[in-house]
Amino acid sequence: MSAPSIVPVILCGGSGTRLWPLSRKSFPKQFVPLVGEQSLLELTLRRVAPLGSNVLMVAADDHRFMVLEALEAAGSAGSMLLEPAARNTAAAMALAALHARASGAGESLMLFCPSDHHIPDAEAFAATVRQGMAAAQAGAIVTFGVMPSFPSTAYGYIRQGDPRADGSRQVARFIEKPDAARAAQILLEGNVLWNAGIFLAGANVLLAALERHAGDIVAQVARALDVAHRESLPSRAPGGSVSLVRPAAEAFSAARSQSIDYAVMEQHDDVAVVPFMGQWSDVGSWNAVADLTPADAQSNRLQGQGMAHQASNTFIHAPHRPVVALGTRDLLIIDTPDAVLVAHRDHAEQVKDVVARLEGQRCAQAVSHRKVSRPWGWYDSVDQGDRFQVKRIGVKPGASLSLQKHHHRAEHWIVVKGMAEVTRGADTFLLSEDQSTYIPVGEVHRLRNPGKIELEMIEVQSGGYLGEDDIVRLEDTYGRVAR
Repeated sequence: MSAPSIVPVILCGGSGTRLWPLSRKSFPKQFVPLVGEQSLLELTLRRVAPLGSNVLMVAADDHRFMVLEALEAAGSAGSMLLEPAARNTAAAMALAALHARASGAGESLMLFCPSDHHIPDAEAFAATVRQGMAAAQAGAIVTFGVMPSFPSTAYGYIRQGDPRADGSRQVARFIEKPDAARAAQILLEGNVLWNAGIFLAGANVLLAALERHAGDIVAQVARALDVAHRESLPSRAPGGSVSLVRPAAEAFSAARSQSIDYAVMEQHDDVAVVPFMGQWSDVGSWNAVADLTPADAQSNRLQGQGMAHQASNTFIHAPHRPVVALGTRDLLIIDTPDAVLVAHRDHAEQVKDVVARLEGQRCAQAVSHRKVSRPWGWYDSVDQGDRFQVKRIGVKPGASLSLQKHHHRAEHWIVVKGMAEVTRGADTFLLSEDQSTYIPVGEVHRLRNPGKIELEMIEVQSGGYLGEDDIVRLEDTYGRVAR
């Protein structure tokens, strides 16, 4: 029997609130450049590339342009399944498997990977996945467990059962995240692995298991996919465009929210496990991020402009300005332009509780950054007050904002770098560095970068209402005009 093809499926959901204030709901940790200048999603795409050339991304609709940027950065060809609402991994995996079956790939093996894990040895990862292919071809759902290096309370565990003829081991039991005493006991008992949440299975095999154990989820997702909206986005990735599939929002949102572990894995009778011996982290807390940075002689770990004096075991993330820790111990210090976190290392897992509290207080920094990514570039809200707002705006070469107008605000534009093509009413003209223009309230306008370098400009807004929802889009390259 010839080996089936593998379709890598990257699960891009999750808000990463335990890495606040760097990770926020509008810019989750999988998109943040946490390892050098690369995001965890980009690293994931590069890691799965040797296993399959066409990647399927399952992501939130609001994050589609950040997913597109990651695909382009990694040089990966792919498609996106855009979830209108977060419904956990069972619905996300059902969506991908149903899409594969509808596309004639029901016999393909699907490799489901979270988008926010760090696995430095990509070759060892690929070799481990290939070790699981025989079991997956034989009809098992294969999971990959990590050899534990300490009694972690942040991960679930997999107890390995009897060896199988295909070279894997039968899963004897899944163990939920334990407390510290139970985690130590589990390791002493032996024969366990950390549950990495990575799965390999035939699309039809996975669907059969889902229909058996969580039929209501599959049925609801299938209804949403049957009437999905399909379109494409232009892309610099291979193929020149990326296809988008949007399941019907009402039908998909009605699906029950449950993890694949609870919905299927803990009940299914044919689950195999293959151990991964390499380094792995789910980068699930600031302690995990700190561990990615080399320590000095006092166990301090410093990024950017961090400085530690007479301090020990202190982590500082300071990319924007000097941050000094004096005489501290066991602290996590995370600095961003609009929010700072100072936490004891023992409380890293409780950051998500702080974010929930901030959200309850309607604190904007709980959800979004001051600097916001857009498909055409970015904007940074530098200052604001009563009836005015100042933004720095960057536009990628060749990119343009939508043709739009505002009901409540006027705008002054000043070019500080590059060249701007401005449409204002019936006129279109160029602005170079140090030149400016004025957009009156209600005037139809567009900004485009016709040059080879990034366009940067200062925008001063004035008016009675300055919210981002005061945009009436008339034309848009990125499909954001209301359908």
